[in-house]
Order: sequence, then C-alpha cells, then structure tokens
Amino acid sequence: MASWDWQLYCTDMVTEEVAPKCFGAPGYETYLDAMIHGWGWTMFVSVLGLLVALVAGSLIGILRTVPNRKLAMFGEAWTELFRNIPLIVQLFIWYHVIPRLFPILDLPPSVLVVIAIGLFTSARISEQVKAGILTLPKGQRYAGQALGLTLPQTYRHVLLPMAFRIVIPPLTSESMNIVKNSAVAFAVSIPDLAQFALQASEQSSFVQIFLPVTLLYFISAYAINRLAKVIEWYVRVPGILGAK
Repeated sequence: MASWDWQLYCTDMVTEEVAPKCFGAPGYETYLDAMIHGWGWTMFVSVLGLLVALVAGSLIGILRTVPNRKLAMFGEAWTELFRNIPLIVQLFIWYHVIPRLFPILDLPPSVLVVIAIGLFTSARISEQVKAGILTLPKGQRYAGQALGLTLPQTYRHVLLPMAFRIVIPPLTSESMNIVKNSAVAFAVSIPDLAQFALQASEQSSFVQIFLPVTLLYFISAYAINRLAKVIEWYVRVPGILGAK
C-alpha cells in the first residue's frame, strides 16, 4: 500500500473492503470510524482524569498548608507517593494488583485508567495549589481570622479565590499533560488513539496513521489551552499579577 494512500480511512478494518462512505457506513467499521472512536476514548479518559486530579490535587494541596502537622504530613506523603512512581507502573498496579488484593475493587479498565491518571496528576496539582496559597501574603490569613472567620471559612472566602487565580497557568499545563499521558491507556486495552495507531500501522504506513493521530492529540491539547486562557481572562483581578 502506498505511503500516502488516504483511501485507507474509508476501508473496513476487518474485510479491507472500501466502504460506501468513510464514516458511519452501516455494517462497516472503517479506519476513520476507529480513529474517531479512539479520539472519543482519549477525551473521555482525559476529562474524567482531569476532574479526579483537580479535586484530589486541590484537597491535598490545601492540606499541605494547614496548621495541622498530621494533615500536612498526610498531604506530603500523598504527593511524594504518586509523583515518584511512573504513571505506567501505577496503571499496572491499579489494573493487575489492586483487583487481586481487593476483589471488590474489580473495576472496568476505563475507570482504572481514569483513577491512575487522576491520582498521578493530583500530586503535581497539589504542588501548584500549595505554591499558590503560600504565595499569598500571610496577612491575608491573619485578616480572615481577625474578622472572626474559622480556618475553613478563611480558606474558602479569602485564600482559595486568590490562590486558584494564581495557579491557572500551571494548571493549564497539567490539563494538557493529561491528554498526552492518556496514551498509556492502550497498555490495558482501552481503544484510544494510541491503540488505534498501533493496530492500524500494522496494515499501513506509519506516516498516514501517526500523522492524523498526532494532529488529533495536538488539537485536543491546544483546545484545553485556549479554554484555560478564556477562564483565566474571566477570573482575573485587575491590578493583580499584571491583570488589567
């Protein structure tokens, strides 16, 4: 097959027959069908993994700054554990080890991928949330306490609104990284873009398979980048951190 034979995408993956149309032809699963399906799985894993990472990472980052030694130590231990073990190893632990140790946690592979990516990224997000809170002047916390706010109220109403504005740029990078890290899902048979590329490249040239797949990864990460820029613009505080 020629290196630039783009008709491949209109070909059925099983019968190698050319389908009446490239996408959604009844009774056919073309290479284009499989690639779009894989893109959907990539975004599914990425978005849910990001939600897990934001919730867990924000909570752990906050715990690392509270004036409670045990909670702070727990946050530090969480961060060091999940950021110092390679993502692919964590994925295999969740997929192969955890279900054997705890049969009740025998979850679908897609859920395990979301958990692995989410917890791995939560360690990085906790660092950024912690840095954002510690960047604020100590007077912010003292002012909240002077007004009679409890510690949770001080975090909720005084510290976190400013801290999250500060950490939006690094959170953008982590959000983009999740899209790229989602490629590990192929290792546990999730039919994402990476698995599609590996399977399809066996029947065709690497050029016409990996070029579109690379473009889809780029589009996904770039879309997240643009969305984060819009959010950053809307939540900016005039006169703070260069905002106007």
